[in-house]
Amino acid sequence: MSASRRAIRVAINGYGVIGKRVADAVAAQDDMVVAGVADIATDWRARMIGHRGLAYFGASAEHAERIGASGLAVAGTLDDLLAASDVVVDCTPKGVATRNVETYRRLGKRFIVQGGEKHEVTGHSFVAEASFDGALGRDCTRVVSCNTTSIVRTLTALKKAGLAGRARGTLLRRATDPWESHLGGIMNTLVPEAEIPSHQGPDAQSVDPELDVITMAVKVPETLAHLHYWSVRLERPTRKEDVLTAFAASSRIALVRMRDGLGAINAVKEMMADLGRPHDNLYEVALWSDMLTVEGDELFYAYMVDNQAIVIPETIDAIRALTGLSETAGPSMKKTDAALGIGVPGALLG
Repeated sequence: MSASRRAIRVAINGYGVIGKRVADAVAAQDDMVVAGVADIATDWRARMIGHRGLAYFGASAEHAERIGASGLAVAGTLDDLLAASDVVVDCTPKGVATRNVETYRRLGKRFIVQGGEKHEVTGHSFVAEASFDGALGRDCTRVVSCNTTSIVRTLTALKKAGLAGRARGTLLRRATDPWESHLGGIMNTLVPEAEIPSHQGPDAQSVDPELDVITMAVKVPETLAHLHYWSVRLERPTRKEDVLTAFAASSRIALVRMRDGLGAINAVKEMMADLGRPHDNLYEVALWSDMLTVEGDELFYAYMVDNQAIVIPETIDAIRALTGLSETAGPSMKKTDAALGIGVPGALLG
């Protein structure tokens, strides 16, 4: 960052599984700082905000009063936080952000919402490698969902190599977040999504309308991560090595191998812990290179998606796009990757 440019001040509204990871990621950057966190909680999760040295603001005056009464230090309200910020990342539960947008617009604040909101809320959907340029100069964008992010990343890698044709994917979706799996979810059953395509395919097209993609999805009784199976009709008959080279060109696709003992999603998550990743975060798409198969112009592959982590680097890049910290995707992604420990292109995890 130029010595003459001050760090961008980032407000984080919502300190759940995404918000706390966004806060950590912002704090790791050298060109932005966490201005504070807004939420409504008073339980153990809220106490982690002060534990990490962050200022805690109530989502409203009523919530601020309740937070203070619980014994937590409260710095003010969401409006106070926004007044001291350049951009806000909304990590509140699905549907809440849509209501918050009115406040952000009233105060003239740039804002980012997450993939639980509809594309129409911002009119722009973000994955760094595909739509960074479209976010430049805008006042808002939507970082798409974990599954959509993985779809756009992998198909964009094939598209850049001139290989992407028709893509059809089946998604095995985890039932709930691990920390709240005792509250619900599904057990001893599988729940197919009622419609084909499932929403992720059309959502990927909100980032890149040129993608020929259809998805199907089913919820499964586990909480670690999602698992995708894909069949892609390539533009021409291609060697497996050429496909792997295309995927390896993206720093945010990690090629992993079953023969290295990474034969299941729990093993990959355990490796993230051993690598010292905060919250065991897998920021990349973990794609099995030794499973990948090419038959003429047909490609078959599978990968793992950490729904709590994959959107975090995209959110950091979206902040840079909206605030003008970077004019192109490459330099922003390089800074984000270095700060979060995301591997260099072509590197194998492990």
